[in-house]
Amino acid sequence: MISNQILQNTIDGIKNISSVDLSILDTSGKVLVSTMTNPDNYDQKEAIAFSQSQADASAIGDCQYFKVYEERHLEYVLMVKGGSSDNFLVGKMAVFQIQGLLIAYKERFDKDNFIKNLLLDNLLFVDIYNRAKRLHIDIEKRRIVFILENSPDRDQATLENIRMLFGSKSTDFVTAVDESSIIIVKELGEKDDYDYCEQIAKSIMDVVGQDGDNNTHIAYGTIVRELKEVSKSYKEAKMALDVGKIFSPDKHIVAYSALGIGRLIYQLPIPLCKMFIKEIFSNRTPDDFDEETIVTINKFFENNLNVSETSRQLFIHRNTLVYRIDKLQKSTGLDLRVFEDAITFKIALMVVRYMKYMETLDY
Repeated sequence: MISNQILQNTIDGIKNISSVDLSILDTSGKVLVSTMTNPDNYDQKEAIAFSQSQADASAIGDCQYFKVYEERHLEYVLMVKGGSSDNFLVGKMAVFQIQGLLIAYKERFDKDNFIKNLLLDNLLFVDIYNRAKRLHIDIEKRRIVFILENSPDRDQATLENIRMLFGSKSTDFVTAVDESSIIIVKELGEKDDYDYCEQIAKSIMDVVGQDGDNNTHIAYGTIVRELKEVSKSYKEAKMALDVGKIFSPDKHIVAYSALGIGRLIYQLPIPLCKMFIKEIFSNRTPDDFDEETIVTINKFFENNLNVSETSRQLFIHRNTLVYRIDKLQKSTGLDLRVFEDAITFKIALMVVRYMKYMETLDY
């Protein structure tokens, strides 16, 4: 169904050209949009009688009525003010324009459904190629999937703004699978690389902007060369979105190809994670450490295990930092000044963060 705003813009344009007033009614005779000052000043019974008649056009009083079909189904009734032959011609042209819009919107709806089912792996291999051919979608183009996640209370304008950003290319697809996610399937040229994809992500972020809670994130998968592999890029983008929120919450654009060790940890089963944490910390967890210890650990890692630089940034004496590291070593058996122990500790902290995230999904 075409939005009333689109219909209003259409008949406004026709009136600007022809100076003829028009109204579009539904099949029950209710005015949907109009260019008239008093659009309700008409005989509704006449409009209903016309919609139920066999005629496709009819002059009743000082108005002319036309039926607008979509695949032989009556969709709208067009009412044109004035009974002249010129007004009749305007009415026929308006019907042609509206029917063209109906065809275009139906095709977009069909493509939207196809892309959704493609992303969710709901299509058989043979169906992908048959439906793509029918919808005139090229199956051998390079593509990549972006996922934009924002607050569920964002309005419909966000989706429309993204569609406008990619609207110049009919080969790009923008759809929504839930309240908070918008998916963009972007067609790429042969020379477009991941730097180009990063620029696209930044453009999307510029259009959408950050919400008050800083909940807007964009993730994208890898570039695929066949239409059937689009679902793979979509799954990668979904993983990148989760991994980014777990391990880099302050990073708003995340690429699957740059997830690092977070990708490996994300795929670990929870029982194995618990076993690993128990092995490293025994009956303790990083949550048992006081805030001072946590700040010291994070700053030490930020400075690549450099004692002097860490103590300087923490505004403490070098010996104080050494004392804290020694204290941590006694409680965990890991010396953060030793590279292997530091790596083990860093991974353990990431595993704990991953486990906490998975716990929030269970509630």
